[in-house]
Amino acid sequence: VQLIPSSLPYFALIPARTIPFSWNLITAGYIEQSIQGLVVSTLGLLFMGKLLEPIWGSKEFLKFIFVINFLTSVCVFITAIALYGVTRQENYLYMPLSGFHGVLAGFLVGIKQMVPDQELPRLKIKAKWLPSLMLLFSIAISFFTPESATYLSTLIFGTYMGWIYLRPIIDLIASKFHRNLCGKSEAFIDTLGYSLGSAPLPGSDPIEASRRREKGARALEERLAAESLIAAGKKSEELQINGTNNV
Repeated sequence: VQLIPSSLPYFALIPARTIPFSWNLITAGYIEQSIQGLVVSTLGLLFMGKLLEPIWGSKEFLKFIFVINFLTSVCVFITAIALYGVTRQENYLYMPLSGFHGVLAGFLVGIKQMVPDQELPRLKIKAKWLPSLMLLFSIAISFFTPESATYLSTLIFGTYMGWIYLRPIIDLIASKFHRNLCGKSEAFIDTLGYSLGSAPLPGSDPIEASRRREKGARALEERLAAESLIAAGKKSEELQINGTNNV
């Protein structure tokens, strides 16, 4: 946009021009209109992506970015049309909206779900409060900045879409695959006592579990034998003491 300013109407989300320029619903999230926005979005992607991508996997990570960006743009478009219908202010139709901050808001929801009790260094704030604090801070600033319409709705819908995507949709799909692919093996592991909650311990495959069970059985037999010897020794000492007392 800085190099070719005339490209902004074709890639940013301008509600009055979204039809027929429907690709704006996809491209708007990847267009930053300022250097500051580019720096913030890049740093946010690097730091939060470093935490989430190893957990989700690269494919799911990219899918999350694409879906959240698209759904957020759709919601922002509908909101702008609705605001114009209520206020009749044309700036809601022709204001160029773009930026990656909707996806970054969705990332915060992902971090909240992955490590809710993790505290940020120095700030002493748990990760589960990050989305709420971000929204409260953005809403508070919107009362003092006239440009709030360009980012506030994107942050709100990015957070909400991230919550919807990660909770109902992913949970339903993941639980179904989990039951079909891991249900039998997990039930077998649970019977051996090598599961912790719903996640099996490392090395708890059937062969390893059998080996550990045999090892535990041997250890139990040795312990029982040792306790029997100790008990027999104590009994012998008591008999000797009783005999001495009788004499």
